[in-house]
Amino acid sequence: MTDIWSVDDHLADVLASVRPLEPIELSLPEAQGCVLVEDVTVPAPLPPFDNSSMDGYAVRTADVDGAGPEYPAVLTVVGDVAAGSAEPPTVAPGQAARIMTGAPLPPGAEAVVPVEWTDGGAGGGPADAMTAHAADPSGAGGEVRVHRAVRAGQYVRRRGSDVGAGTLALRAGTVLGPPQLGLLAAIGRGSVPVRPRPRVVVMSTGSELVPPGEELGPGRIHDSNSYVLAAAARDAGGQVYRVGAVADDADSLRAAVDDQLVRADVLVTSGGVSVGAYDVVKEALGGAGAGPGEEPMAWGGGVEFRRLAMQPGKPQGFGLVGPDRVPLLALPGNPVSAYVSFELFVRPVIRALMGCADVNRPRVRAVVRLGDAGPLASPEGKRQFLRGAYRPPSVPGGTGEVRPVGGAGSHLIAALAQADSLIVVPESRTRVDDGDELDVVPLG
Repeated sequence: MTDIWSVDDHLADVLASVRPLEPIELSLPEAQGCVLVEDVTVPAPLPPFDNSSMDGYAVRTADVDGAGPEYPAVLTVVGDVAAGSAEPPTVAPGQAARIMTGAPLPPGAEAVVPVEWTDGGAGGGPADAMTAHAADPSGAGGEVRVHRAVRAGQYVRRRGSDVGAGTLALRAGTVLGPPQLGLLAAIGRGSVPVRPRPRVVVMSTGSELVPPGEELGPGRIHDSNSYVLAAAARDAGGQVYRVGAVADDADSLRAAVDDQLVRADVLVTSGGVSVGAYDVVKEALGGAGAGPGEEPMAWGGGVEFRRLAMQPGKPQGFGLVGPDRVPLLALPGNPVSAYVSFELFVRPVIRALMGCADVNRPRVRAVVRLGDAGPLASPEGKRQFLRGAYRPPSVPGGTGEVRPVGGAGSHLIAALAQADSLIVVPESRTRVDDGDELDVVPLG
């Protein structure tokens, strides 16, 4: 096995060990963000009946043909049709029915005249039209003057005009967002088979870490990684559990991982993967990952630690742990390294567990704008990921622009907060000049 792994080989090896989660049936609220596992067809036409798209009057077109302000058509109002009406009145020649938006088109009617095109009925204005005859539940009585003609079907939503019965509503593989859930509800589906959102456990390691909101002592820093990675995992579609920072102690880390295995589909740690004396993740989980007196295979083979030809994020760990062989990705501790590593490796794992067809973020080409910064150096043989501010093309088919944000340091989290993309400098490039065109990964 090679000492240095490429980014692509490491990702391929990780994804080869991950299988989509088993489907389950979930109610619509619980299915948000999940991936549909089977095609959904429309059981009945939508809308299920002809209905009005306006407040107004349901009429026969012949009765209002040629109507105008000077010579309005005068029609007898035979009743009201509200949304949900089960037995609307029949509209005969010379008649009209007052109708509300969404109400079924009554028998005999061919179109709807908006209330604004009438005298409002019973001599009142438009606002009076929908309240006239309130004392009579049938709404019958009085007349309405129509000042404009309508054609057949005007202001009518035809039965099945949205989708017809038997039509494919949603394809398997669709991620269910608000519009998709609305469609499922509209066609009467209360639940659907989906792959559930993966349960992602995130934990930082380091005795120097203090929770945000607490006072810092000498040599201490606030734990930011667990918050960054938890937010990123949630954005990727995961159901996230953030664990408090674990001290630099191998037994404590093994115990923390053991505790979390029961609720994890994937485990993510940050810190302790390099070659320092206190790199506790390697000590606790490397090799077979077993502590004193434990059976090595209880950890499913443990975590393998690798060096990758990338910057930032050279040290990485991956393995399948516990009796259920839960994927564990051990990321570097520097904030930028941890976040870049998450985007490259953890996010695809989450999307793979969800059953997404495309697990990677799409890439675009962009022209690099350096301004007065001059050329940028990139290490030979390593794929560098620079933080960038991306501006999409101003015309369709054009090429966007990207500007590097901050330096190359893997600790520069303030610059990371200003970035919305990653600029990918290939392993073969050692220099980037103003105007060069490179791949960019938008992070939005």
